[in-house]
Amino acid sequence: MPFDARIAHLGIAVESIEASLAFYRDVLGLLPHHGPEQKDGARIVSLPFGDADVELLEPVTPDGPIAKFLAKRGPGIHHVCYRVADLDAALARCASMGYRLIDERPRLGAGGKRIAFVHPKATTGILIELTE
Repeated sequence: MPFDARIAHLGIAVESIEASLAFYRDVLGLLPHHGPEQKDGARIVSLPFGDADVELLEPVTPDGPIAKFLAKRGPGIHHVCYRVADLDAALARCASMGYRLIDERPRLGAGGKRIAFVHPKATTGILIELTE
């Protein structure tokens, strides 16, 4: 059964959005969609990158997921977000197949989009975010 899934964005953990933004702006000529927003203990800036976005994620709280990621692994790719046609159905498929979910129900993420995360232990070490 084919699914209409595609990459929505890559989340990149950074220590400083301003420092990281220089490459995207000065080398690639990319500008953020809009000013930064805050979610889940992080300041987020989204950059258009073809059909997908690149999200730069800077911690704003010392105990948030991005701060913990940076402390453990350093800057780099934090997660991959896949866009699916029906988020509720995708989560139900995950649950019925035994995939460990971080979010059993969708919640609001950056940009007011419905999102849910699948635990990296269920997906060969990659934190996956699903959105519609």
